Amino acid sequence: MFTGLVETLALVAAVESRPPGRVLVLDAGALADGVRLGDSIAINGCCLTCIAIDGAKLSFEAGPETLSRTTLGQLVAGAKVNLERSLRVGDRLGGHFVSGHVDDVAQLARRRDEQDWSTFWFRFPERLRTQMAAKGSIAVAGVSLTLVDVSADEFSVALIPHTLAQTTLGALAVGDRVNLETDLLAKYVEQQIGVRE
Repeated sequence: MFTGLVETLALVAAVESRPPGRVLVLDAGALADGVRLGDSIAINGCCLTCIAIDGAKLSFEAGPETLSRTTLGQLVAGAKVNLERSLRVGDRLGGHFVSGHVDDVAQLARRRDEQDWSTFWFRFPERLRTQMAAKGSIAVAGVSLTLVDVSADEFSVALIPHTLAQTTLGALAVGDRVNLETDLLAKYVEQQIGVRE
């Protein structure tokens, strides 16, 4: 489990082909201290397992399912990614419960920048609409955000200067794709309502 509070921006040092998947090598900087083999780390909101550690460089395997259903398949050396280590028992929960299991990919439809602040509108798959509500929670590229408005195929989020500067979201351009995870509680509510119908 994660909170959606990004701990650091990491640089993709290498993307190695390992058919049918790939190995992502990330320069995690100081975050690598204390990471152990087998630890779960959210990369742009997608939970992967650390398979190798070389100083500040952490390696992760991504299989074909992950590569095809998330934005991780588009990563190249030199790209930046959001990183968050998994929660430990007793940690503070500052964001919301995030599983690291990406539901789908959304696309930035438009953005409005006002000095250091921004409002983003993302286009998302219609099947996720029932899992979103204004003022509810969503994880975009692993970042815990509050939904401002939700329509049939778009939602908006308001981003503070800190989030824009400390995550990959500030560099997004219209048309860019991001990993999306809807609120965990909304999924269970939707599932229970479906069972009763």
